Formats: sequence, structure tokens, C-alpha cells
Amino acid sequence: MRIVITGASGFVGRLLVAALLRARTFDGEPIKRLVLADRVAPDVARVSDALVEVVHGDLVECLDAVFAEPVDVLFHLAAAVSAECETDFDLGMRANVDTTRALLEAVRAQSITGGPLVRVVFSSSLAVHGSDPMLPLPPVVDESTLPVPRSSYGTQKLICEHLIADFTRRGFLDGRVVRLMTVAVRPGQPNAAASGFLSGIIREPLAGLPTTCPVQPGLRVALSSPRRTVQGILRVAEARRGTGPGELNGRMPVHLPALTVSVADMLDTLRQVAGDAAVDLVSITPDPAVEAIVASWPAVFDNRRAAALGLRPDPNFLSVVRDHVADHADAVTGPTG
Repeated sequence: MRIVITGASGFVGRLLVAALLRARTFDGEPIKRLVLADRVAPDVARVSDALVEVVHGDLVECLDAVFAEPVDVLFHLAAAVSAECETDFDLGMRANVDTTRALLEAVRAQSITGGPLVRVVFSSSLAVHGSDPMLPLPPVVDESTLPVPRSSYGTQKLICEHLIADFTRRGFLDGRVVRLMTVAVRPGQPNAAASGFLSGIIREPLAGLPTTCPVQPGLRVALSSPRRTVQGILRVAEARRGTGPGELNGRMPVHLPALTVSVADMLDTLRQVAGDAAVDLVSITPDPAVEAIVASWPAVFDNRRAAALGLRPDPNFLSVVRDHVADHADAVTGPTG
């Protein structure tokens, strides 16, 4: 089995690579080749693994290398993120829509020339949802809620969802769309996502660093820990097609299970773990542009479709923070409780 991961050097990509290298199997079959495709070169440890093949460069320009041998499973994680898409419309369209279209055409070409039907797993986002004066968001969102994006990023993700659904309907591929919640707590340096502060207000204070929160503390958000996010992606990817228990029915996206918390709840948890001194490092400095994007996203989801696949949200935000502390102890200074 040859598996390709685009965006393999990104945060979620690295976690997915690590999970597959630990397992050495996918859907009960041995992985023969794991292709890491990204504009950023992967770290040396992954490159040294015998399963790994690296495709380094702009994805559109590297498609011949990606499909030099038949692809069985493709995780498409590569994307420009929310805030940078809002700042640079052309970048978002090129990175998110044009690149995905080119990738899907390469998948279709493999299929129609007699190659294996590719299982394509696409990481979409809760940002496909938003409100409109004529169609406000319901109190609880599920996969049947009509998506009305309020950002270019959300619109681009929705375009890709529809392309994958239609390519699946036409029999060109087996598409599985996973709508990710905001993933927190992310380690390392901040990225350009509008939601990046939701990791920063925990990560930076735990490292003894000051940070800003660009939204009011009462704002509620939908989160998923890194561990649960990767677990969810793999579960949807490996699910059998069908209508029975634990099977993936239809072409509808799957919302990964969401933990709903307010920013105030998050700061209270930070206080519980690291004390008042850590919370004092967070400055509430509202940024209307960031708040407009994040506040347009739903915060409460009906998790029944994910639950039918055996997936559950994180039990509470305290468990999320404790996972982060356990996984990244070298980036945490001071006592934690």
C-alpha cells in the first residue's frame, strides 16, 4: 500500500505521519511506502525511516513524482490557513482551490487509466459554517446544516468539499471529508490561522512568555486536541463504506467531535494548571478582524455522526492542557498542577 500525505511537514501532518509510522499498517494492510509531500522538507528522523519517500516542492509542480507509482490512499492536508487567505485572496485560491483541483485531476487520471481507485481523505474545517441575515446559524450545527462561509478560507474549503463529493459520485475516487475543529493546544511557533491565539493563550504562558488574546473572554469556540484530531482523521479514513454500525454512509462530511469552551474557561483552566502568574501573562487586546472571523464559526456541534464511528470529544479542557504538558514538557517552564 502506497500512502501520500500532502502538507506532511505541517503540524497535523507530522502527527499523522508519526501515527502511521508507529502502526506500519493502514486498514489492516502493511504500508509499503509513505510519501511525504510538502514545500517544507521533513525532519531527518522521518526521512531515515525505510517506509518514507519525500516529495519536496510546490505540490502542483510535483504531481508527476507523487503519482510516479500508483497511489492507494491520499491524505490531503496541505492548505493556506484562514487569516492569510483573508489577507491574500489570490494565495488562498491558488493554494486551496487550484492545487486541490490539480491533485484531484491526477487522482482521476490514475483511475481512468486502470490504476487503483484512490481513497482521498480531505481535511476541511468548521469554517465552512457561518451565519447570514437570511439564514442565521442554528444553536447546534450538524452535517446537514447548510454551510454559509464568512471567510475566503471557509469558502475555499467548501469548494473543495463539493469537488471531492462530485468526483466520488462519478466514481473517480473514494472521497472522505473530515471537518476539523480548531486544534489546540498546538506546540511550536504561532501560524497565520485566525484561531492561532487559542493555542497561544495556553502555550506561551506555560513557557513563561507573554501573549495577547484578540477576542473577548466570553467567546465560545469548538476545539479538538491534537490527539483526538489525528485519531478522528484515521478513523474516518479507515472506515468501511456501508450503512451498518461503525460504517461510513454516503458522501456527507464528518465533523470531528467538538469540545465547546469559552476563552474564559480556557484561562480558568490555565490558572488551575499553572497559577495566577501564568494567566497574568495573557493580555486581552481585541482585534476586530480576528474576532469577526472566529466569532462567525459555530461553537456547538451535534457529534452523532462521529459518535457512530466510535469517536468522542475530549472530556474537558483540563485533559487537553494536561496532554499538552505531558507531550511537550520541554516547552513548559514552572510548576504545573
